[in-house]
Order: sequence, then C-alpha cells, then structure tokens
Amino acid sequence: MIVAANFKTNKTRTQTREYMDEVNRFIHLEKIRCEVIVFPPLTALDSFMGEVTLGVQNAYAVEKGAFTGEVGTEQLDEFGIQTILIGHSERRHVLGESQEEIAHKFNYFKELGYKIVYCVGEKVETREAGQEALMAYINAQLVGIDLEYSNLVIAYEPVWAIGTGLVPSNEDIRSIHADLRAKSSRPLLYGGSVKLGNMDEIVSIENVDGVLVGGASLYAQSFCQMIKIAEDKI
Repeated sequence: MIVAANFKTNKTRTQTREYMDEVNRFIHLEKIRCEVIVFPPLTALDSFMGEVTLGVQNAYAVEKGAFTGEVGTEQLDEFGIQTILIGHSERRHVLGESQEEIAHKFNYFKELGYKIVYCVGEKVETREAGQEALMAYINAQLVGIDLEYSNLVIAYEPVWAIGTGLVPSNEDIRSIHADLRAKSSRPLLYGGSVKLGNMDEIVSIENVDGVLVGGASLYAQSFCQMIKIAEDKI
C-alpha cells in the first residue's frame, strides 16, 4: 500500500517540518510498512530525516539553466529528492501543460530513475458521456508514457472529485482501476476527495493499491490515521 499526500500550495517550511516529524514519529512507533510519500510546495523542501519519502509536485525537465520560475534536478539533488508528481489535473487544466509537455517531462525523469507518480483523470462531462468516452480520454493522457516503467505509480484522480467532496461509486473506481490494470502492472492509486471517512472503503476496492490525498492530508493526525487504515490492509 502507498499513501501519498499532496499539499499543493499549502504549508510553510516550518509547518512542513513539524508535520514530517509527527508523521515520521507515528511510522516509527506503529512500525508502519506502507510506503508514505509527501509532496510539499517547493518552498517547503528540506532535508527531512525519517521514513517518509519526500517528493516534489513539479519540476522542469532540465538540470539547471535560464528557466525563470522553474526548478531543475540540481535544486532537487540538494535535498536528495528522487520522487516527482507528473500529470496532475491542475497542471493540465489550470496551468495548461499539454500531453506532449507532460510526456517529455515523464521521459526526462524516467531516464534519471525517478519514482514517478503519474496522474490521469476525467472531467465531469467526459464521465457523463459514458465508459467508452471516459477511457478514450484517459488513454489520450497515457500517450508517450511507459506504462511498465519499473518506478512508475499511476494515480487515477477524476477531476470533478478533486476538492469537491464528491467521490465516484465503488463500482466506478473498480471499473476504471480494472481497465488501468489491464494496461499496466504498476501500483494504482485513487485520488479525489479521499478523506478519513471513506479511506477504508476505497482501499478495500480491487486493484486500488493506495491513495493520493489532497486537502485531507494537511492535518498530520488525520493523515496518520489514514496510514493506519492502509496498513491494516496489508
């Protein structure tokens, strides 16, 4: 089981350090075997000690150079970061990253051996168009991506469920994850309004190998309880 937290544009470095200390302490005391990943904002990156894997929400496909407002691997290397989130719907739909750009980024970090948590998911109008249209939409988000890359994790996050409190039915999640499993043997996460109240139900669904948590991950105590629920499924 993998339990990942995406802070998005939340938390300072001080707040992130306090959070990481609490989660690492919990993992140590409870002897947690789940893989736990935290993606803080770029300004909160630091050399955190402990069992939690530190990831980056975004980076440019370059070591260094004249790319104002971006960070490259030289900056990530300073903190020993080897895990990156790619293809998140907010990068696609809010910040305008094309599939071509996303695939380029994926392949750059793949060549460096990074663990890549790769996100796919549909808008509500695609969901309403039916399963065939939905899978065609998701397939388009997989163009140029090596689905058997050994360090790949795929996260299914329906765009309409992110931050809305809405969650697909268990059968809908099971169906999408079954289709994704037919395409890749790599771990499959579900994301989109995951919270403590629905965590147990979600991680019990076939082919769900963990979760990518947004807003509900901002509270360390709650996130630790979610980790414990996932641990009990091992």
